Amino acid sequence: MRIDPLNRRRLMALLAAAGSTAAARPSFALSAGEAENLVNALTADIFKAINSGKAGASLYRDFERLFGRYADVNVIAASSLGVARRQASSSQLRAYTDAFSGYIARKYGKRFREFIGAEVNVRRSQKTQRGFLVTSDVKLRGSSPFVVQWQVSDASGRTRVFDLIIEGISMLRLEREEIGQMLDRRGGNIDRLINDLRTAG
Repeated sequence: MRIDPLNRRRLMALLAAAGSTAAARPSFALSAGEAENLVNALTADIFKAINSGKAGASLYRDFERLFGRYADVNVIAASSLGVARRQASSSQLRAYTDAFSGYIARKYGKRFREFIGAEVNVRRSQKTQRGFLVTSDVKLRGSSPFVVQWQVSDASGRTRVFDLIIEGISMLRLEREEIGQMLDRRGGNIDRLINDLRTAG
C-alpha cells in the first residue's frame, strides 16, 4: 500500500521541517558520520516526543524546540519567504522566522498520532557542495518503505538539516510555494503574513 503524499509531507516537516543563498554555501569540516549522527539523533528525539503522551500546546512547544535544535531555522525561514525576503527589513525577518517556527510546529504537530510506530533507517551519505546528503528509508505503519534524503550542512557554523527530499521532491520548495500563496492572498503584505502565521497551523 502506498502512503498519501500529503501524509509524507506532514511526517517530513515533523522530522525537520527548507535552497537559499545561505544554504548553498560550502560545508566547512563536516563529516559523513556527523551528518548521519545528526539525522539519527533528530529522528530519535522526534519519536520520543510523539510517544510522550503529550498533546496540544505542550507537544507543539517540544516540536518547536526540536526544530530549533536540529534545523537551520534562519535559512529555512528565509528560503520559505522566497523573493519577498529581499524587501523585508531585518526586524520583519526576525519576526517572520519566529512566527514561521511556531507555525510549522503547530501545523504538523496536530497530526502526530498518524506517525506513531514509524521507522527511519539511515542507509548512506554522500558529499555535496552544500555538505552531505543523507539517504534513509522511512516506513509508516501499513506501508512500504520510501526514500527520504536529508540535506545537512555546517555552513552556518553548526551542523543542521536545511532541506528534505522525498522521492525527488524538496520539502523546502513545497513550503516556499505554500508560503508564497499565503503572501499573495495578503497582497504581498509581510506584516499581515507574520501576524496570521502566529495563530495559523
